[in-house]
Amino acid sequence: MTEMLPAQSLDRAAPEETSPTFSPEPPKPRRERSTGASIALHATLIGATIIALFPVVWVFLSSLKPRNSIQTSEITFLDNPTLENYRRVLFDTSFPTWFLNSVIVALFTMAIGIAMSATAGYALSRFNFPGKRGLMWVFLITQMFPVAILIVPIYTIMSRLGLIDTKASLIIAYCTVAVPFCAWMLRGYFDTIPKELDEAAALDGVGPFGTFWRVILPLARPGLAVTAFYTFLTAWGEVAYAIAFLQTEETLTLGAGLQQFVPRFNPQWDLLTAGSILIMLPAAIVFFFTQKHLVGGLTAGGTKG
Repeated sequence: MTEMLPAQSLDRAAPEETSPTFSPEPPKPRRERSTGASIALHATLIGATIIALFPVVWVFLSSLKPRNSIQTSEITFLDNPTLENYRRVLFDTSFPTWFLNSVIVALFTMAIGIAMSATAGYALSRFNFPGKRGLMWVFLITQMFPVAILIVPIYTIMSRLGLIDTKASLIIAYCTVAVPFCAWMLRGYFDTIPKELDEAAALDGVGPFGTFWRVILPLARPGLAVTAFYTFLTAWGEVAYAIAFLQTEETLTLGAGLQQFVPRFNPQWDLLTAGSILIMLPAAIVFFFTQKHLVGGLTAGGTKG
């Protein structure tokens, strides 16, 4: 007899399936830019810079030329350079009065514009009230109308109020342009500030205005700086409203005053070019020293809890 062997399964147990392990791929090395691409990139940037700066440089060089050299058909970069044009603009014309008027109008526009834009932007960001969506649409729609359409109705309103040929008419008109845009911009900036800060201030017994003044505004300084510069430059370089509303030379601003140098039959390009450079300098100096803050105001948000 043959000895019986213990029964064994004919099927072998399948080997246990193990999940494959994937090692994280090493980060791809940053592809270096080829020499040709670098040359093309830098050539493009240099070309764009030249195109942007050429008009300013040309006006500056023209402001240093005598009057007969500016009006000649021969193209020359420098021809007997002199500062006589600047002396005549500053001492023989009403340019200082126009400059002072522009400073007053721009500063008042900036102050009123910041106050109205900040409060409106905070209300749109934090509170729900009847007509909120409609108000936001009104702010947006007002930006769609060109100045040429708005001048006539605004002029009619100013005439009935007796504000024609006054600085107040320009300040009101400039605020109608700057406030809607700035309110939208600040509303988006206030949205980035955590609402928990408002709730914490309310628990401490601070009212809505106190929260806005003590808590939110200090955090929104970069956004307020952008708003301030936008409203200031809106009033500083504006021409259409100034020409329409101002009539006497004592009330003219820089934008309207320079029109006096361009009469119909005898344009004074020597005075116009010198005045243009003098107008540009304050704005250029401000942007040079505050460009870092302006970029930070456009991109920075609030604190993260």
